[in-house]
Amino acid sequence: MFDIFRKHTKIMMVLLFLLIIPSFVLFGIDRYNRMAQSDEVVAKVGSVDITKAQWDQAHKNEVDRLRAARPELDVKQLDSAEARFATLERLVRDRVMSVAAEKSHLVTSDARLASFLQQDPAIASLRKADGKLDMERYRQLAAAQGLTPEGFENTVRQDISKQQVELAIRQSGFVEAAPADVALNAFFEKREVQVQNFMTKNYMAGINPSDAELEAFYQANPAMFKSPEQAKVEYVVLDMDSVRKGIKISEADLKSYYDQNAVRLSGVEERRASHILISVPKDAPAAERQKAKEKAESLLKEVRAAPDSFADIAKKNSQDSGSAAKGGDLGYFARGAMVKPFEDAVFAMKKDGISDLVKSDFGYHIIKLMDIKEPKQRSFEELRSGIESDLQTQQAQRKYAEIAEIFTNTVYEQSDSLQPVADKLHLEIKTADKLLRHPAPGAVGVLASDKFLSALFGPDSIEKKHNTEAVETAVNQMASGRIISYSPAGTLAFSEVRALVRERVIAAHALELAHKDSMEKLALWKKEPDKASLPTAVVISRDQMQNLPVQLVTAALGADVAVLPGWVGVNLGTTGYAVVRINEVVHRDEASQPSVTQDREQYAQWWNAAEAQAYYSTLKERLKVKILVPLPHTSLVP
Repeated sequence: MFDIFRKHTKIMMVLLFLLIIPSFVLFGIDRYNRMAQSDEVVAKVGSVDITKAQWDQAHKNEVDRLRAARPELDVKQLDSAEARFATLERLVRDRVMSVAAEKSHLVTSDARLASFLQQDPAIASLRKADGKLDMERYRQLAAAQGLTPEGFENTVRQDISKQQVELAIRQSGFVEAAPADVALNAFFEKREVQVQNFMTKNYMAGINPSDAELEAFYQANPAMFKSPEQAKVEYVVLDMDSVRKGIKISEADLKSYYDQNAVRLSGVEERRASHILISVPKDAPAAERQKAKEKAESLLKEVRAAPDSFADIAKKNSQDSGSAAKGGDLGYFARGAMVKPFEDAVFAMKKDGISDLVKSDFGYHIIKLMDIKEPKQRSFEELRSGIESDLQTQQAQRKYAEIAEIFTNTVYEQSDSLQPVADKLHLEIKTADKLLRHPAPGAVGVLASDKFLSALFGPDSIEKKHNTEAVETAVNQMASGRIISYSPAGTLAFSEVRALVRERVIAAHALELAHKDSMEKLALWKKEPDKASLPTAVVISRDQMQNLPVQLVTAALGADVAVLPGWVGVNLGTTGYAVVRINEVVHRDEASQPSVTQDREQYAQWWNAAEAQAYYSTLKERLKVKILVPLPHTSLVP
């Protein structure tokens, strides 16, 4: 559809110039930018819209959070369609709770905000030795989340208000022991059963359908024999690794970087310290803190009078259970490993020195510096490969946006081939055959991206075999592809699927025979139990299923046992049927359960969680919540 642009480039440039310049004059650049930033709405919560840009940003934040917490995670898996949809659902829930908090006039006061922040370990770690907040580090903490301190506090305030909405439901739930035990007894009840299977595969021998039956089945079930829409494609991927490969670092730059960073690259200084801790909570009464301080001062006098007795005094008096038995020895550590007042004291001391009292959130410390381990400077050759990798990564991060623009322009301007962009940026052209419109089970990389596959199966790509636009498939990853050959969806000819049709017909007949046989046996055995020839009995429960199918266990545990033995027939789907005899009910004796209290608490949590979920569903209905993007496609294997 872009042919007119390609054929009349100069004319279109003039027209665009005439259209765009007046818009800047009439509306201003700022308003023009705001217009360009408008985005499609992906969900609605009442009158509040959630845009695709907000969704993308929320997912990026989620990926960044998970990468920080678990660096070993594969980022590409975090950007799957399922993961992105889960982020959207969380975003919707967040908006629902925000609107509900606002409508309920739930406001977080300054006092409550201050109390909440004081209890936050991340905030507590920012306090100086005198107990005051290190505002510079506080600003850095907020900036790491893209916020000012005021914006950070406002976000926390809103989060507390939103939590009140759900906590009001969760904390109001109350479950008495009697009904909890009834439900738990039913859940943990065991039954002794005997199971006779009537499997479809055992009835297939001797079934020989005629050609007329096969043809009739084929005509009656065309959906079973459709070939999916599929294509053979080629594609290229631009990511940080491909950008890095194209970057060459000169020997002079490597040596210059080494000269400037040799000390840092060789490692960091580590110090070995021992301490005696007299613990006292930071919020303890003044009298208690004073008593602890006096005891610490007394011990300080002892160790200064006899420095060699430090380890013995620590063993007898230190209240740090982790180090006291070792004479207070904390081993070697670098900066950032200890709380700040303790760290500042250790790295200001000289070897064998003994500190004054050091106060931290844990109490009062007496520190002895045992040793200082200076990092040994490593040679250029030892560090060369690491330096080269670091510089390539740094330059790749700076160049990615520039190269991504070249990639985007090239796949569009030379849309009939991917070879030009592959040659220009040294990318590998990959191929994939029998590709479907939706990600196949187990697909990885760009072939697992709904966005990329949607572009590949777009009209321009199918009809004209043009390159797709450059599609952002993950963080710092873009792809473009083109269709080489395309096969639309359609019903396969009978001659192509005759063997499959025959399999399906035989299976259908065998299933009918299995059902008939099982129902006849069930009726007979109910009437004359002595004629039943059944396998050895097993005891089953919901948490001990004995490798039996879920539907069978559910049916057996739900069967009427007013009269024993009880009987029930179970449909196992295409695999067949089963007849179950229930011989005995083994009731749960809650009084003998060692975890009865814990079980009741767990049941109360389940109950409260269910009520909270029901309340959330009610809120969604009241606010007319709409998610405007489809659920990720799930392949169903028959």
